[in-house]
Amino acid sequence: MSDLLPTAPESFPDEATSFALAGPAGKLETITDVAPRECARAGVAVVCHPHPLQGGTMHNKVVTMVERALRESGLDTVRFNFRGVGESAGEYDEGRGESEDLAAVVEWVRRTRPNDKLWLAGFSFGSYVAFRNAVRLHADALVTIAPPAGRWDFSNIEIPACPWLIVQGEEDEVVDPEAVFAWIESLPVEPTLVRMPETGHFFHRRLMDLRGAVKHAVLEWLPAVRHA
Repeated sequence: MSDLLPTAPESFPDEATSFALAGPAGKLETITDVAPRECARAGVAVVCHPHPLQGGTMHNKVVTMVERALRESGLDTVRFNFRGVGESAGEYDEGRGESEDLAAVVEWVRRTRPNDKLWLAGFSFGSYVAFRNAVRLHADALVTIAPPAGRWDFSNIEIPACPWLIVQGEEDEVVDPEAVFAWIESLPVEPTLVRMPETGHFFHRRLMDLRGAVKHAVLEWLPAVRHA
């Protein structure tokens, strides 16, 4: 862990800030950012990144675009590197330890913003981690981009009752789109599904379309306006 990262602040920063948050396996490299004042809502979105062993980090382009879309919608945001990624301590743990990393981040968010709504979001493996913890962490909304149904076992995960967006590219070369669509049809709830034609797993040349899709889909779910 770099000594250059300060420890987690006791209050949510009022500008983009990087710091080291205490996690179950050691420090977690974390970045927060804040929504434009004119559209700020009383909510925080925590965004999870793709698979640590396949190059996934909080700086992934899809992750940063989802973060941007949610921030432009009025939510303050948190991104962090799972254990063993970047400056975060620890080793990859097949989703189990990463779930505890997410829980530690959420605990800090709830401590610094106790009255805010909590949104969870993720891309690929990150969407699996966000989904499997949505009920446990009492998420108020869930955003999952290219959830890896068929690659990870989703069968025993408790289904959240909160508003839920799924965005899936129809030409995804990593996650089988048909497996995702079949999984969605089997759910006891009906999440909001955005199918993006001519779109691969990493949304090449479609990142701005992803931004627009997320902003449009979550518009009706946004928390109340944040008062200064």
